[in-house]
Amino acid sequence: MAEHAFAQTDNSGVNEESLRMVSATPIGNEPVSDEELRPHVLDGFIGQPRLKAQLQLFLDAARKREVPPDHILLAGPPGLGKTTLAMIVANELAVPIRVTSGPAIQHAGDLASILSSLDAGEVLFIDEIHRLPRAAEELLYIAMEDFRVDVMVGKGPGATSIPLTLPRFTVIGATTREGMLPSPLRARFGFTAHLDFYPKEELEKLIERSAAVLGINLAEGSAVQLAMRSRGTPRIANRLLRRVRDWAIVHNLSAVQPDDVCEALALYQIDTEGLDRLDIAVLNAIVCHFNGGPVGLNNLSAMVGEESETVETVCEPYLVREGFLIRTPKGRVATAKAWEHLGLKPQDDVSKLF
Repeated sequence: MAEHAFAQTDNSGVNEESLRMVSATPIGNEPVSDEELRPHVLDGFIGQPRLKAQLQLFLDAARKREVPPDHILLAGPPGLGKTTLAMIVANELAVPIRVTSGPAIQHAGDLASILSSLDAGEVLFIDEIHRLPRAAEELLYIAMEDFRVDVMVGKGPGATSIPLTLPRFTVIGATTREGMLPSPLRARFGFTAHLDFYPKEELEKLIERSAAVLGINLAEGSAVQLAMRSRGTPRIANRLLRRVRDWAIVHNLSAVQPDDVCEALALYQIDTEGLDRLDIAVLNAIVCHFNGGPVGLNNLSAMVGEESETVETVCEPYLVREGFLIRTPKGRVATAKAWEHLGLKPQDDVSKLF
């Protein structure tokens, strides 16, 4: 049988339950699902040290008071672990969790049905909570503060409102756009956690843990190469790791070397800065076709053949954050770092554009 990058492990003499909680090594030959990449306890969550300390205190206090904790709002860019933290909170409290999302709730009645079926202490996780319909938001205000819902019976002038008392529960809301939440809804969360992008050092630890869970043998330096290309985002890091796993399996590698990571991700057009095909196309368009800018969003999106919303929401945030791009009143401008990354020399001083 050909060797591959899946590490062989010996679990003899080890308590399986403790192994599941504290070890990243898969048990036996059971297939490992991607869901198992999520840690189940707060101590196993890598990164966000200040947030973890705050959340640990918050949960410990609730356990000592023997009451469900206040409602929690998790805010931050996609892929940083908001859903994972919600699952961890329910697991730490040893209570069930009900999962839904803002777009899935079309009417206030949908939310009322969910709320009325909750048990005492249960966690209700609402992903993309900023996309709740207005009527559902107003229903949620009362449920979160007074633990009751008003159910309308009948229609027209004869309609009556029947108040239903709810058991005390905890709402965990996740949002990528905290500013879109109405102030009355934000005010009802007792704890707001802001997740930040990960530094490369923390991403390396996360990649090493995920590699152990998936049984991938990463040679020294391979996790560094993956972390450099992961845009500070755990979700992207795990996705790239799975593509490197595919490369290792197809090429029958016993260990994934740093050069293997570079070759595998070059196949997917991901460079050392984590820029993909579309990112490079945007920078090339600004530098080569507009002499570094400024260029308007519509012209730029037409040049790269993408919708303007895709360029604005998918590409620009990372390019601006990493210093490749500047947004000015006159349009988008490529920085000296962008010119250098493309192997070109700036023709003009961009500072005169401000």
